[in-house]
Amino acid sequence: MALLLRVVLLCGVADFARSLSITTPEQMIEKAKGETAYLPCKFTLGAEDQGPLDIEWLLSPADNQKVDQVIILYSGDKIYDDYYQDLKGRVHFTSSDLKSGDASINVTNLQLSDIGTYQCKVKKAPGVGNKKIQLTVLVKPSGTRCYVDGSEEIGNDFKLKCEPKEGSLPLRYEWQKLSNSQKLPTSWLAEMNSPVISVKNATTEYSGTYSCTVKNRVGSDQCLLRLDVVPPSNRAGTIAGAVIGILLALVLIGLIVFCCHKKRREKKYEKEVHHDIREDVPPPKSRTSTARSYMGSNHSSLGSMSPSNMEGYSKTQYNQVPSEDFERAPQSPTLAPAKFKYTYETDGITVV
Repeated sequence: MALLLRVVLLCGVADFARSLSITTPEQMIEKAKGETAYLPCKFTLGAEDQGPLDIEWLLSPADNQKVDQVIILYSGDKIYDDYYQDLKGRVHFTSSDLKSGDASINVTNLQLSDIGTYQCKVKKAPGVGNKKIQLTVLVKPSGTRCYVDGSEEIGNDFKLKCEPKEGSLPLRYEWQKLSNSQKLPTSWLAEMNSPVISVKNATTEYSGTYSCTVKNRVGSDQCLLRLDVVPPSNRAGTIAGAVIGILLALVLIGLIVFCCHKKRREKKYEKEVHHDIREDVPPPKSRTSTARSYMGSNHSSLGSMSPSNMEGYSKTQYNQVPSEDFERAPQSPTLAPAKFKYTYETDGITVV
């Protein structure tokens, strides 16, 4: 009994000698990403605590490979809050007078990297005290999308799905029917708290508007889904239309290829013909003009001759006409054949 009393007295003397104490209990705090976390740290001082007041907050990151980081410090009546780059500008003391016994801080615009254990240390010689607070940052469900996976036709099987874009686990789901008969099919009841509802042998009674609410410890999000169960479509007609469309497309492509090939061949032929024509050969002489000049010269000669020698002259001169130029008549459609008229007298008779 005496020994127990001595132990109690020693503990009381130790507590009295310590004097400085932090009254805030250790705790765990959960907040959503983007929100502000209030981390309390209140303390009391004893009469014997006469040294300078020093307050220090440290962060032990969730990643054990990182060392403890000083995030804010009060010393010599000055505040230093630029020790930790990841929290620079986002951590502040809540009290303007720290000597009043309030060393609490606010961490604003929380990020997932802020998760960890925060430790508050208060020192005023000879007193020293510290407390730890566990901070967890969660992500609210957001960007939730509801949709139907499958064909919404009578007799078909498909699924109703509810998927949030982001959100910290664990997530809870809740489906509700908002229109028509709000009574849900019995087969769905087991999946009303699931992200997926499997629909079997669908009927028109399933049609309506549904909502899905996703929740976690820091928030919730909701999406809506319109379900319309319709009769089966004419699949044979759809397939036939698709086949006809493909055939028409193939025919059109074939025509385009044929026209291009034909045009290419015509251009190639024109180039070959043009290449065969020799530009350095002069055009042939006009046979019509040659014959005319020759016959004109003969005509002038004949006019000056007498009838007595006409017979012998005509035989000799006509025999000298070039056979090629004379025998081949001009083929020009615009010129008529040349006609010549000769008049002479013999034995008192005029011959034309």
